[in-house]
Amino acid sequence: MLTKVLDSLYALDVPIPYPMRTVTVLIDTASPVTMIDSALHTPDAIEAIESGLAELGLHWPDVERLIVTHHHPDHYGLAGLVEERSGAVVQMLDLDISRGARYWAMWESWLPGHVKHFVDHGTTPDVLETLESDSRTSRARVLPATRLAPLREGETGRLANRDWTVLWLPGHADGHLGLWNADEDLLIAGDAILPRISPNVGLYGYSRPDPLGDYFETLAKIRALNPARAVVGHHGPLMTGVAERAAQLTAHHEERLDLVRRELAERPRTAFDLSFAMFTRELGAGGRRFALAETLAHVEYLRLRGELAREWQGGAWVYRS
Repeated sequence: MLTKVLDSLYALDVPIPYPMRTVTVLIDTASPVTMIDSALHTPDAIEAIESGLAELGLHWPDVERLIVTHHHPDHYGLAGLVEERSGAVVQMLDLDISRGARYWAMWESWLPGHVKHFVDHGTTPDVLETLESDSRTSRARVLPATRLAPLREGETGRLANRDWTVLWLPGHADGHLGLWNADEDLLIAGDAILPRISPNVGLYGYSRPDPLGDYFETLAKIRALNPARAVVGHHGPLMTGVAERAAQLTAHHEERLDLVRRELAERPRTAFDLSFAMFTRELGAGGRRFALAETLAHVEYLRLRGELAREWQGGAWVYRS
């Protein structure tokens, strides 16, 4: 389904085989014809994008530029196909090229470190069992671009016949970018903020060391901008009450930090053990790994600020007050 955002800018819901069900792909029919994000490399996503382009009187060769908000599979997955079929230039924030895109390019050599990261934080064998196969499934849904052009924070560029400022909005992803137009009071936010769920803020083997600290700064930046509307990656595409939602998410993570303090005051434990207090509902192996990554973002936030310590015990890191 296409939703008009501005006179030449449209939001397209593209199906993905994840709980969110769809991801937002933006299409700007003004010159240069631009896509923002690309969904997964799946037949359903390709068909949906081709249908959306056709509804706007466009085809793959008309696309001149693809801007990727961040390197996660549901946003970057079709970047290589867009590049191949259209010849479009693919743009990402410079930090995401050096980290996120590099991750996909070096995926095979990075996989053992990915597994070790979870082992080092106490993940049990049953949760590790499907890690490699799940990772390979995700990798199969990404066709990386071969030529990437960097965008830098503070730069301006044309989109929908307007000037937009490039923002760095880390936390959910190290190199997450946003686009801001003050005249329209509109933020293209990707997954930096979402209306109904909290974006996953996780610490992974290749992450910057303090993703939650980064995310607090991103939420403060969004509150300061106070956009009238935002275009978001899921559960949208358009949301209002953006600054209020940023304040809610800040409070949510502060509450989670208080929970970590209380739990570790009772007894030391691994981040994996602590994840069951942070996320009490029943989760499959994949969901538990996401829960561990987010738990790690919270305990490392506190450790880096001197509130927690950790010790290597029994083959894993154990956190304590």
